Amino acid sequence: MATLEFFFDCSSPWTYLAFTRVQPVVARTGASIVWKPILVGGVFNAVNREVYDRRANPDPRKAAYSAKDLQDWARLTGLKIIMPPPVFPVRATLAMRCALAAQDEGKVVEFSRSCFKAYWSDSKDISLSDVLKDVCTVAGLDAERILDRAQSADIKDRLRGNTDELIARGGFGSPTMFVDGTDMYFGNDRMELVEAALRR
Repeated sequence: MATLEFFFDCSSPWTYLAFTRVQPVVARTGASIVWKPILVGGVFNAVNREVYDRRANPDPRKAAYSAKDLQDWARLTGLKIIMPPPVFPVRATLAMRCALAAQDEGKVVEFSRSCFKAYWSDSKDISLSDVLKDVCTVAGLDAERILDRAQSADIKDRLRGNTDELIARGGFGSPTMFVDGTDMYFGNDRMELVEAALRR
């Protein structure tokens, strides 16, 4: 059985698309999936600082096309993505720690889906504890327990570890996927290649 590792941060709209689209791919191929919450800002700071330059000085033609492209993909995937959300970029540290705490309870997918929707579809600030409590409730989680766990040294170390692992393995953003350990794919628009690799 093939294995897919999915490194992700809920603060990326392209990752919301990929998160939604990868699940049917895994179901179709019978692959196992390992969810790896990360902090994409930590990745950018280490190996991809030009992202900040592009945000500060966007090419207007490319920016207009990128906005159209995002909405084309959202329409295809059946998602509502409001861009930009009121707080962008958002500090997703607590949210991604909560994702790891939810993972320990077998609900990383439910939490992440709720978190993506809160930020990208409902324009809520996922850096806020009260918003994350609602995210947890929608995901069927005990909000107080998840937020408490998110402050533990273990969770903080694991989030940092996932982020450092992605950098060490050649990653530079979110979403990054690995098929069977070494075969890397980046971005929502590589899903057909990911599926082909999983079938091989």
